[in-house]
Amino acid sequence: MSFYAIQLLNGLSYATTLFLMAAGLTLIFGVTRIVNFAHGSFFMLGALLSAHIVTLWLPAWGESPALYAFALLLGALAAGAVGAVAEFVLLRRLYGAPELYQLVATFGLTLALHDAMRLGFGADEVFAPRFPGLGGAVEIWGALFPVWQLVTLALGPLVWLGLHGLLTRSRFGQRLRAATQDRAMLGALGINPKPLMLGAVVLGCALAGLGGALQLPREPAHLQMDMNVIVETFVVVVTGGLGSISGAFLAALLIGLVHALGVSLFPQATLVLVFVVMALVLALRPQGLMGSAHADATRELPQKFHLNWLPKPAGKTAKALPFAAFVVLLGFLGTTGDYGQSLALDALILLIFGLSLQAMMALGGLVSFGHAAFFALGAYGAALSHAAWGWALPGALLAGCMAALVVAAVFGAVVVRSSGVYLAMLSLALAQVLWASATQWVGVTGGDNGVIGLILVTEQTRPLFFALVLGLAVLSVWALARLTQSTLGAALQAVRDAPQRAGASGLPLGWVRYRIFVESAVLAGLAGGLFAAHKGAVFPSVASVATSVDALLVVLLGGVHHLWGAALGSGVLTWASAELGRGFDYWRGALGLFVMCIMVLAPSGLLGGVQRLLAKNSWQGKCA
Repeated sequence: MSFYAIQLLNGLSYATTLFLMAAGLTLIFGVTRIVNFAHGSFFMLGALLSAHIVTLWLPAWGESPALYAFALLLGALAAGAVGAVAEFVLLRRLYGAPELYQLVATFGLTLALHDAMRLGFGADEVFAPRFPGLGGAVEIWGALFPVWQLVTLALGPLVWLGLHGLLTRSRFGQRLRAATQDRAMLGALGINPKPLMLGAVVLGCALAGLGGALQLPREPAHLQMDMNVIVETFVVVVTGGLGSISGAFLAALLIGLVHALGVSLFPQATLVLVFVVMALVLALRPQGLMGSAHADATRELPQKFHLNWLPKPAGKTAKALPFAAFVVLLGFLGTTGDYGQSLALDALILLIFGLSLQAMMALGGLVSFGHAAFFALGAYGAALSHAAWGWALPGALLAGCMAALVVAAVFGAVVVRSSGVYLAMLSLALAQVLWASATQWVGVTGGDNGVIGLILVTEQTRPLFFALVLGLAVLSVWALARLTQSTLGAALQAVRDAPQRAGASGLPLGWVRYRIFVESAVLAGLAGGLFAAHKGAVFPSVASVATSVDALLVVLLGGVHHLWGAALGSGVLTWASAELGRGFDYWRGALGLFVMCIMVLAPSGLLGGVQRLLAKNSWQGKCA
């Protein structure tokens, strides 16, 4: 009895942290419709600033309950202030943009804030002292439970009641709710929505900072807190229903209890259990526990897919020139030595991976934030078939593709029922489950040690392997061009732009979406198998959030609606990762700033910006 009582209290205490994060994220989304992936950075900022105040800068504050509490409050206020700057500089320029652009832009903000905090606070962990007077434990049913966790446990309902009162009883809260329902009508009534959206962002970020600050007596502040908490926060928000504070509260309780019981009873499957719960909820109720239709993701505006980067239509010869130039350029890089060849292979494999996501996004409008799942399946499928059965490169690549195909065939049946952020989070759930399995299934995957010593490519066969990867990359680009002009491509774009009209016309909506999802997964699996052969080893990081973001960056940097966008994006990202990282410690922050600039200034990508510039110059030339 005491065991389950303590686990119940642990779960409720952990639920408070999740709710503070989820409530802030839900509030921001409800008013601004921004899916803020950088929300974990404000959590980390609150923890780091408060920890430095009571530990390093003003250690006397760590001995006074009032000053310690004030330090925690300062962490929350600092997070709110930085949130205000982020809203003014970045977020307000993303209002109305498709959720995928918001996710990638705010991921860039995460990179920038991470390096800014590393520069300002240093890279070391900071162990804060216990809260004065609340450092002991009390006996509950014969077991000891920390007093501080009882205090944080009580904060969850208090914050929920406070937010409920603010949103229902105050004029500011009523206007926030009105902005959530119909921002245009609010503007027509003469109320400026910008201060409301700024207030929502500040309040949401302050709640995240408070959640981070409250963690100090329980764990040290460190630079991995942002990514550790943001994934489960998204799970809570999506499970509860986007835009619903009450749904976030219920989901935080559910996920907190599952997490606490999982840690005690199934420690190696805790993360899997959390995502399984989310998947079950979304399978039964695609909009979450208390989500509503208006809280669903913004549908992408109809856009034309550009087969040529020039502003004018091109003939067959002109269309073939990019293919020829691509082969010549990559072929030249392959002859410049081991470093140039390795860099070219990285770019080509990333291109194939990016194309797998681009086909799904640009034509089908399916947003995936966990496409690394199929990349990892391909990588591990190829690696394990070679390590266990000695399969050569062709068989290993086939095994990787088959692994991705089987999982996508099963998972796709659930995924295609969702859309927007819900679909993105379901795909993220799959990737995180695979990452957890690869990390903890040591007997098969080797855990963090990975599967190493692969000899799928030897020094003698490396030139042939380079030619194979180059050929597969060109073939993938050509296949995407053919798909765009095919009947299936037309059906995909019809389902993306006008699903109700497409359904009324007799198009099998579910089958069309399911087919492109599975085909994209197989291509991602092929890229993963090639990656395993190229690197000679596979580690759990191939299923991480960062790998999924790499595919998104590749597509969006170049231009999601441009055939050669993924090629340009993969080249830019590969070069930036290799060259900037050699002598610049804060290159990730610089990359984050670059990503934010692209998403704000050229949301159609680099090729879209070039195309507009050429079209403008052409028009000015005609006028002259």
